[in-house]
Amino acid sequence: MSQSNNIPLGIALMVATTFVFAVQDGLSQHLAGEYNVLMVVMIRYWFFAAFVIAIARRNPGGMRAAAHTRQPLLQTLRGVLLAAEICVMVAAFTILGLVESHAVFTCYPLLVAALSGPVLGERVGWRRWAAIGVGFIGVLIILQPGMSVFDPAAVIPLLSATMFAVYGLLTRYVARRDSTATSFFWTGVTGAIAMTFAGVWFWEPMAATDWMFMGCLCVTGVTGHWLLIRCYEVAEASAVQPFAYLQLVFAALIGISFFGETIRSNVAIGVGLIVAAGLFTFWRERQKAAAH
Repeated sequence: MSQSNNIPLGIALMVATTFVFAVQDGLSQHLAGEYNVLMVVMIRYWFFAAFVIAIARRNPGGMRAAAHTRQPLLQTLRGVLLAAEICVMVAAFTILGLVESHAVFTCYPLLVAALSGPVLGERVGWRRWAAIGVGFIGVLIILQPGMSVFDPAAVIPLLSATMFAVYGLLTRYVARRDSTATSFFWTGVTGAIAMTFAGVWFWEPMAATDWMFMGCLCVTGVTGHWLLIRCYEVAEASAVQPFAYLQLVFAALIGISFFGETIRSNVAIGVGLIVAAGLFTFWRERQKAAAH
């Protein structure tokens, strides 16, 4: 499909995407607080895999074309890594809440930039390294590792961010030989298989009300991915990507409104530094791409 560049529509779709994903995170926090994380993520992945398969069947060549890859091991690693990352992040929601988990997780674009050199062989200039350094100062301000009140659990979303950054780099790497449709198919199917093997052992009865929440979780997951696909179809990624930071804002609003969370001053300051550094890093990548 040829891509248009309707930037206002693309921005609107990205804002909608971040809101839907924030709602998904709130539902995940509620359900994982009542049931095993692996079971919750497993059911979510079953629905996601069905969505991925439905999309593949509608594309030219059907499922055979979508499943065809020259890099099955890397694609499998990507899918399993993302499923594991989601489990870690949902666990962070139940331990730390949405606000602090997302505050730390926001640093993942900086991790992508820092690791793109050794992993993908991309050149990272001194300006981006400086921005990465500023971003990680923000992370340290949030974590307060030298304070007596430091909670080791705060490292959990940092682990999640690192896993997601590696997943993003692997996605860039496999994109050199596989299509987006193929990567999307392998993400959903391998993740569902991995989560089934892990989660089926932790099955437990779910209350009728929570099945309603689970249905909403599955629908928000599919809706969010559909909106994101449409967003990148109608507008260039460079124009809409900065608005992805709004997920932190929406998640914080949900955490405060429904879970009684608060925003500590050090978290607000740290997030400000991370977002500023992330936007600068993204701008430098855009400038570099335009120069070529």
